[in-house]
Formats: sequence, structure tokens, C-alpha cells
Amino acid sequence: MNIVMHCIYFPPEVGGLESHVHYLCRGLESRGCRVSVVTSRSQSGLPAHEVMDGIDVWRTWLPARNPLGWAVHGGMSTPRLGLIAREADVVHAQAFQSVLPGVVAKKIGGIPLVSTWHTSHFLKRAASPFWGPIFQRLLAWSDYNLAASAEIAHVAEGLAPDVSVEPLTNGVETDIFRRCEPLLPPATRRRIIVPRRLFEKNGVEFFLKAMPLITEHLDVEAVIVGDGPERRKLEALAANLSLGERVQFLGARGHDEMPGLLSSAELAVFPSLMEATSVAALESMACELPVAASEVGGLPEIVDHDVGALFEAGNPTALAAAVTALLGRDDLKALGAAARSRVVERWSNARLVDRHLEVYESLLVRGREQVRKPSGESEG
Repeated sequence: MNIVMHCIYFPPEVGGLESHVHYLCRGLESRGCRVSVVTSRSQSGLPAHEVMDGIDVWRTWLPARNPLGWAVHGGMSTPRLGLIAREADVVHAQAFQSVLPGVVAKKIGGIPLVSTWHTSHFLKRAASPFWGPIFQRLLAWSDYNLAASAEIAHVAEGLAPDVSVEPLTNGVETDIFRRCEPLLPPATRRRIIVPRRLFEKNGVEFFLKAMPLITEHLDVEAVIVGDGPERRKLEALAANLSLGERVQFLGARGHDEMPGLLSSAELAVFPSLMEATSVAALESMACELPVAASEVGGLPEIVDHDVGALFEAGNPTALAAAVTALLGRDDLKALGAAARSRVVERWSNARLVDRHLEVYESLLVRGREQVRKPSGESEG
């Protein structure tokens, strides 16, 4: 099967969507599929074309990381997408920014379009009188719609009631994300990890505000892994809270470093204000970390009291109480083991690849049935 994907960002970009698409493509390629990705030249020095893990990656210009930049990239990348679609069996749009190029490629190649609806960008815009009708049309133009969480599926079906959207949580490469040799030196305190890019929606501010409350009861330190526009503000907040050596900002780290970083901690915290389904939370769980997460978006779909705890978003007191209670449990390691078992059972990348192949094949079968002549139909 020949599959072409369109997505705005792809590795070496770091993020949940990027890693999801990368590992999905790798899994499809390992099953004998030919996979191409049309994406952006989002960083300087990236080649216009390369083969990465057996995947053909084509990159076009991205003028800015905002809706205008996404639209320009969509237009600039559509000719390449359409060219590849002529030889492909399926085109797959990853996130709403990719659906319109996917629609054009569908028409050029005469092939089915699968669209996966990801991220808080969609959730934030869904209620907009401008974006809502656009999303409604894009959903209707897709031959099959997937969503990264039940919440996204519910919102999408609310926009387009005649369209069915299947919730399908992003997967984790559980052979890679597992407990391993810690990358950080042994801690003198109990260590928490916050693997979050530093954007306002990820709520790291509220974790920092919770730290003084946590340290009233426990001797803890935290490492924050990720970068973003909020970093300077958050570093200043940590200084104002006199957190000193208790909080380290490690910046962005490569995906290959994450298992070792996660294995250096006892607990992962996700203080998000808005979230689809966090791939980083699933990766933490796969590394046998209990997870404390805010009760928003898709996080309650993966985290409960058997593998961690939930707390009210934007509430440092509730966050501190959840973390303190978890770190006080005698069965913390058992929670981590249960977390990994849950990911392996429900959200492994292998299961995700299986379901995608089922969807693709069902669309191809439907297409063959539509062009097949009824039995007994004569030529003359």
C-alpha cells in the first residue's frame, strides 16, 4: 500500500503530534507500506527531500508558525502532495491545517482522504463563527475522520452532525519508551519531571506555584523538559518563588533522550490548561512513571487513580495535594508498573498501526466496490 501523509511539522521538530506521525509512518513502513510525508522546512538547514527511517520526507517553505503561515505552507506544499497522490492509494491529513491540501490531493489522485483531528488548536477554534463552518466542510470532505481524543471527536461531530468521527488515541513505541538507565545523576531529593513545552496552554506556571506547597511536606526537586515562548517568564517566576536549585529548566531535548530523562524521575506532572491526548503522558506511563495530570481534554481518558491522579486545572493547591498524596504512597512503583501495562495493552504503536491499516483497507475496498460493475451487466 502506498500512503502519503501531510503534516505541518515533522521531526526533528519535537512534540506529541510530530512523534505520533513519525512512529505511525515507521510502523506502516515496517509492515511493507511505502510511506511519503509532505511537511514544512520548519528549521534552517533542513533538506527539501530526505529519506528518514525508510520514509520519503518532502519539505516546503513555512513562513511563520501561525494560521497565515500554515495557510501559505498548505498552498505551497499542495503541488508536491498532488504529484505523490497520483501514485498513492491513500492520502492522510494530520491535523486541520492539512485537510484542505488533502482534499486537493484526493481529487488529483482519485484516492480516499483520511483526516485526523489533533490538538488544542482545533478545540480553541471550533466555537469560532469563522472557523466552525470551515471545519464543518473539511470534515464532510474527508472520507474517514479520526480524532486524537474522545473530546475532539465529540466537538467535531457537534460541528458536522452527519459525519462520524472515530476517537483513536495516539500511540507509543513501547519498545523504545520503557524504564531504562537514568540519564540524569542520582537525585539527593525526590525528583519530579514535567515534560512540557513552555506554552501558556501547558500550565507550567501553575506547577511552579504549587512547588512551595509541595516542599512544605516533601523534600522534592523538579526538572522541566521543553522550551517555548514562556521560558523567560517561567524562569523569573521560579526565581521569585525562591525555588533555587529545586527547579531545573533543561530546555528542549531530543526524542531519543526522553526515556532516560523520564527514568530519572519518580513522578511525571502534566498541569495542562488545554490538552488533546498527551503523547508525552503516554510516554511517561510507558516508562513506568505514575502521572499527575489536570482534569482537562483527553487526559482523564488515560489517567485515573490506578495509574496516578487528576486535579483541577489552573489550581496550584489541588496540584500540590495530588502530587503530595502520590509521593506519599507506598505503592508508587506498582502504580508505575500498572501505567506501563495500560499503555502496552491499549495504546502501543503496533495497535495504532493495525487500526490505521484497517481503515485504509476498508476505504480501498469501498472504492473497488463502487467502480465494480453489477454482476450480469452486459457490455452492449
